Amino acid sequence: MKHEWKKAEKNLYLPKEEPQIMEVPEQKFFTIEGVGNPNGPDFAERIGVLYSLAYGVRMMPRNGFEPEGYYEYTVYPLEGIWSISDEAKDKESWTKDDLTYKIMIRQPDFVTEDVAEKAMAIAEKKKPHPLLKEAKFETIKDGLCLQVLHLGSYDDEPASFAKMNAYIEANGLAKRALEHREIYLTDARKTSPDKQKTVLRYFVEKAD
Repeated sequence: MKHEWKKAEKNLYLPKEEPQIMEVPEQKFFTIEGVGNPNGPDFAERIGVLYSLAYGVRMMPRNGFEPEGYYEYTVYPLEGIWSISDEAKDKESWTKDDLTYKIMIRQPDFVTEDVAEKAMAIAEKKKPHPLLKEAKFETIKDGLCLQVLHLGSYDDEPASFAKMNAYIEANGLAKRALEHREIYLTDARKTSPDKQKTVLRYFVEKAD
């Protein structure tokens, strides 16, 4: 049976619209970092590189190589960890040009360093791109987090962040980092802004 992340991992990918605490386990990702406005062409190119790697793994059996432990699965959604540049942190206000990010696509547990390297080689052969050299295979553990489902435009996310900040203050929590994670459940290229679904996640800890 195909592994459907929307069904099998609802706690990670389908939270409620009200903030909730959860422990996020260690996960494997293809990642790539960048800076600047995500509405620009560079961001789109980096997304394309990640998907070439993700589908390189997904389609390996059809290309004559089946990794040990392979199982059918739906490719995971695009995610990103967002912050602002060090220079922008000293400004009274900042713009999207000041953003820094690490975008990523999660990989199934059977993906090892060797499998990831093979995916890199496949992508280099079938869809070469200069940004491939910037992509990495990483293991990341978010740990204790506060997350919420945001419905609507990315530009309206401050309202959801306000709910999360209020929850943090009311429940004796503190943020472990300035960064936050976003998980994109819908494709912004195909979904109207009012119907977009995004998981927003803060990395938290118990306040002293």
